[in-house]
Amino acid sequence: MAGVHFGFDNFEQLLELHVGIANRLDENRSESFTLLYCDFFTVKEDVIKSSLDQVLRTSDSVVNSGKNYFFVLPYTDKYGANIVKNMFSEFFVRDLDSHAVSYPKDGEKAQQLFEELRNVVSTKYKNDLRCLDHFIHYQ
Repeated sequence: MAGVHFGFDNFEQLLELHVGIANRLDENRSESFTLLYCDFFTVKEDVIKSSLDQVLRTSDSVVNSGKNYFFVLPYTDKYGANIVKNMFSEFFVRDLDSHAVSYPKDGEKAQQLFEELRNVVSTKYKNDLRCLDHFIHYQ
């Protein structure tokens, strides 16, 4: 196992790709993919790398800004994303601040998913995820 790591600058395009694939292939418009955020600020880099190798599937995508980690989990609902989060928590032997948003339930465009994720994490954990501001375009 091991997810595919993408550069942070490509995060919006990665989400738009998953939206496009979901629109093309998922006629039911069910939870086609979930974006999972995890706060790895207290975890050492070598431990993070080991956890990614052991927890993620080859179809999962990873993007990070510092130790803010984001996982795009195709064909995974929020329940499944919570399982992934719990696997990381077990690996690190500590609970993690995390939140998940799903397409299309929480947003039908990448920007909407970014906004929803940022708003909830900011309120719930007092982490403003300013790194996502790069992708949120105000009208």
